[in-house]
Amino acid sequence: MLRKSMREFVDKEIKGEYARDLDDDLSKMFIDESMWQKIKDLGIFAASVPEEYGGLGGSIIDDVIISEEFARGSTAVAMSFGATTGFGARSILFGGTEEQKRLYLPQIAEGEIKFAMAVTEPAGGTDLLGAITTTARPEGDHFIVSGQKIYITNAHMADYILTLVRTDETTRKKSKSLTLFLMPVKDNPGVKIVPMKKFTIKGASACEVFFDNAKVPAENMVGELHNGWYVLLKTLNHERIIVAALTNGIGQAALEDMVAYAKKREAFGRPIGQYQSIQHKIADTAMELELAKLITYKAAWLLEAGKPCHMEAVMAKVFSSEMAFKAGTRGLDIFAGYGVTLECDMQRYFRDSRQCTFSPISNEMARNFIAEQFGLPKSY
Repeated sequence: MLRKSMREFVDKEIKGEYARDLDDDLSKMFIDESMWQKIKDLGIFAASVPEEYGGLGGSIIDDVIISEEFARGSTAVAMSFGATTGFGARSILFGGTEEQKRLYLPQIAEGEIKFAMAVTEPAGGTDLLGAITTTARPEGDHFIVSGQKIYITNAHMADYILTLVRTDETTRKKSKSLTLFLMPVKDNPGVKIVPMKKFTIKGASACEVFFDNAKVPAENMVGELHNGWYVLLKTLNHERIIVAALTNGIGQAALEDMVAYAKKREAFGRPIGQYQSIQHKIADTAMELELAKLITYKAAWLLEAGKPCHMEAVMAKVFSSEMAFKAGTRGLDIFAGYGVTLECDMQRYFRDSRQCTFSPISNEMARNFIAEQFGLPKSY
């Protein structure tokens, strides 16, 4: 039922003209308020929020279905929605206090507030434990934050940014030196946000975020002081599963478009779909897409059940993103010259899926993590 209603909404409101316009207009970098309102009216912001906080009590598998279907129409819409439900609702559910849950979750369920997550810094994104130089020091009932984050999705539209900072610069155990805060953005003079122009997923911004003695209430701490890394891990697993889901959506869109084009485009007097080389590209894409979905749903089920899922979440992210990029590449082979025109969606699938092979974690580093699960030593 959820997938059916999502597919109908995406096909009517997003896929095609809206997605192309969002991608073409570099001044937007976010879905407009009209589309945000339509998504609110659909009621799915409530899916990730438990019933006791005004939501629908949906599972992480529901998050996956929603992300898949949104990305069938637009990766940017999927990311804009997922930033609030993932970095907002799920992170608060994973590590927030009861007071935080009662304050933020009902607003998320109504689509009234927007979230982003700021972890990556100019000096590094993969080496989080060693690279983070953004600091927070206590001052009364606040913490004062100074530093810089980069490539932060939709930060310029967020009401709150889930921010990882260093709060202990003396401990030798780096994983015990970090803390998570829900940094308020509006009316906070210490926060400056600068959107960056890019050529992938153009309808969802990547931003530089500067903290210049920015104040964040101590009550906005998510989890315990110096324990932010361990609180963040569940959110990172969820993020990787959702990236896998949205790349599965890209792959699904590419497959559907390949099949439709192969049936109508003719060469040498017959549809190109009759040629074996075209059929094999479509068959390979279909098989890889099915495998990508299976591992993604397994990872989502494990996380929902409270079971270890770090390896499965990383596997899903790697395999799904590479599957989607191969689908976009094969799609360009099939569409040929038409495929690289801006009126053709295939070039967007190709571009958007490429970003997901190195974001939010590079597939090379992800493979290192997978190998470590088999008892192999760190290779970095």
